[in-house]
Amino acid sequence: MCMKLINIGFGNMVSANRLIAIVSPESAPVKRIVQDARKRGFLIDATYGRRTRAVIITDSDHVILSAVQPETVANRLSGERGAEGSDIGDEEGTVEKELDDHA
Repeated sequence: MCMKLINIGFGNMVSANRLIAIVSPESAPVKRIVQDARKRGFLIDATYGRRTRAVIITDSDHVILSAVQPETVANRLSGERGAEGSDIGDEEGTVEKELDDHA
């Protein structure tokens, strides 16, 4: 079983198979989604105090705030790489892990 992790900035990773949407935070409906998730305790802030540039919605109704542009997260999800390449833990890449069925 292979699990693809997407780097959403500052070393934070999200499982690619759990993502529903990656959206920009400026619209009023997205702002309402973020506020609702905060009230329900389903908001994860991965911005490290920086400006929110992407809102990631998961299949478990968690809402994740990221300081990385939505296009960048989408490129990482699709496996595209920038000129810097992709290493484990690199800001520009993804990480794939083989999960042992016995673990």
